[in-house]
Amino acid sequence: MSRYVFKLPDLGEGTVEAEIVGWRVKAGDTVAEDDVLVEVMTEKAAVEVPSPVSGRVLATTGAPGDMVPVGSELIVLETEAAGAAAGGPAAAGAKPADADAGVSPVAAPASAAGIASGAVAPKSTAASPPAASHASLGARATLAGANGGAAPSAASTAARSMRVATSPAIRRRAHEAGIDLRQVAGSGPNGRIVPKDLEAYVARRPQPTPLRSGPKPVPAARPAAPAAATEEIKVIGLRRVIAQRMSEAKRNIPHFAYVEELDITELESLRRHLNAKLPEGAGSLSYLPFLGLALMRVLRDYPQCNAHYDAERGVIVRYAAVHLGIATQTPDGLKVPVVHDAQDLTLWELAAAMRRASEAARTNKAKREELTGSTITITSLGKLGGIASTPIINAPEVAIIGVNRAIERPVVIDGAIAIRLTMNLSSSFDHRFVDGYDAASLIQALKECLEHPATIFIPA
Repeated sequence: MSRYVFKLPDLGEGTVEAEIVGWRVKAGDTVAEDDVLVEVMTEKAAVEVPSPVSGRVLATTGAPGDMVPVGSELIVLETEAAGAAAGGPAAAGAKPADADAGVSPVAAPASAAGIASGAVAPKSTAASPPAASHASLGARATLAGANGGAAPSAASTAARSMRVATSPAIRRRAHEAGIDLRQVAGSGPNGRIVPKDLEAYVARRPQPTPLRSGPKPVPAARPAAPAAATEEIKVIGLRRVIAQRMSEAKRNIPHFAYVEELDITELESLRRHLNAKLPEGAGSLSYLPFLGLALMRVLRDYPQCNAHYDAERGVIVRYAAVHLGIATQTPDGLKVPVVHDAQDLTLWELAAAMRRASEAARTNKAKREELTGSTITITSLGKLGGIASTPIINAPEVAIIGVNRAIERPVVIDGAIAIRLTMNLSSSFDHRFVDGYDAASLIQALKECLEHPATIFIPA
């Protein structure tokens, strides 16, 4: 038996330390090579760190929320490798392997209503939209960071050859579902188990039947918690980064909020008409594609709103292309998937791209480029939209526009009262670079397009 000291590897992109989000093992556990040991979070991504060797856990370093420098001791394993030296060199040059579940960029959430993102992106250049810092948060990247040491013994090599070939994420899913991976047929190279293999096995697996029929016993009522009871939740990982980015955006950006009421009766009539002609099962149109299309049109006259502020260089970078961020609520928090070059898309193409990007963000299947580089963001709370809101700007952008709930109201038209469908646009602008007059003018131009939706489709 030998002690094997595994040190936190270099996670790439200039990372010097990482925060422990959660340990997957504890002292006394037995782990196999490639089993996930710990999930850590850098300023760029949440990363699952796999074990480079098989063995028994002797000790771990740090608790959830602790910051661990790259190259410092992370975990000590007892292995059968005769040549495994204690305190092996840190894998400072280790490179991340291919992401197991793809990159899942995350934006910071907005106000308590959750309408807007507040993630902060790194500096931008005029050449191309920058990769926002929030873009790689939440990525489940699998690292192949192995510490130095002598070659494993023949016994350990034989044991490794008998192990099922698959990824750490699939091993975790199988463990949680109580599935023996040796029973799953792999369709990947050399019999490697891929996600569809596990899903097919789960679908085929017979469900356990109850041993007896009849009503289930009713559990005894649990005593109510005392009124003075409290629960403390440590702010770590993604939530910590979200809080940090939110604070920075609100502290550093002087927000100018502007709310305008729209009469969307004609827009709703057009939306219903188009949805009625869709084939069964096709995704219906929401208000967001119309808002996005109208925004492309008016941004030609207000390029100062389709821009980034590069604070490090003290430069405003205006973009000719519109890379539209779509604030999306997911189980992990608010993310901002991006529809790149949205100005080149038709209504139907934009709607499909929005659905595809949002779904990929919700299911953690979005690619890195699908969650980076937005130049302006739109957001909606759907049926929870409320009357008005104050969305927080997704820095380094300088503008964000949100829609609120649509509701029928009595309005006066040509001296007569009529029932019209109305909705508010709630927007925020970086007042350092977008004057109030320009912000209001942009929203008024949007109002005209959306109240007379035919104008959205007339060539400029």
